[in-house]
Amino acid sequence: MTPVARPVFFGVGLGPGDPAYLTVRARQVLDEADRLVHFCKRGRRGNARTIVDRILGPQPAREIALVYPVTTEAAPGEEAYDGPIAAFYEESCALLAAEAEAGRRMAILCEGDPFFYGSLMHLWRRLAPRYPFEVVPGVSGMSGAWTLAGAPITWGDDVLTVLPGTLPEEDLVRRLSGTDAAVVMKLGRHLAKVRRALGAAGLLERAIYVERAAMEGQRILPLAAKDDDEAPYFAMVLVPGEGRRL
Repeated sequence: MTPVARPVFFGVGLGPGDPAYLTVRARQVLDEADRLVHFCKRGRRGNARTIVDRILGPQPAREIALVYPVTTEAAPGEEAYDGPIAAFYEESCALLAAEAEAGRRMAILCEGDPFFYGSLMHLWRRLAPRYPFEVVPGVSGMSGAWTLAGAPITWGDDVLTVLPGTLPEEDLVRRLSGTDAAVVMKLGRHLAKVRRALGAAGLLERAIYVERAAMEGQRILPLAAKDDDEAPYFAMVLVPGEGRRL
């Protein structure tokens, strides 16, 4: 039997924010990895690293910060965003590959679940064909949000649709109009558009706004009661289903 290669890279799902939601495997990897790799905005400590701070504290000798060249300065799909971000992932992989060749094992920190809208995926698709790579699943942000909101999201045969708020408004309306339950993620500057789409789909009164679920500064309230359209990236809207209940 061919032995299974020992992982060099780990994509570690950290859950929605509270480190109490980490899995046993995630904690084991965090304790044993040579490097803690995390994404961040220039001049800021990333959310994923902040979660781990509450467990391990600052560990400068183990840390590798991958600093996004752009965040909200341009929109995905624009060359001013896609070009620099693609180059950033290539450069990040070159840096991490050099660490791997030096014999170090790396935990790449990811909010929520790494394979659910995670930046980790862009590194994984470049590095996994070359190095043993283990992805450690985590509690997704949306799962944490609907649990903390006390809002069961699907009942019976309800169909759940997950949408990024970055979609055009007409696409949001179309998809929201054809589902039983919904989660709209990546709100940020798109909240006003999402609110209009929910209204057009007849779902506004059921919508729940959740900001920074399980993180410091958590807010949960009916979207109709939110009197402004300001929202951070780590906010989402939940529309619980109304399906079969026994």
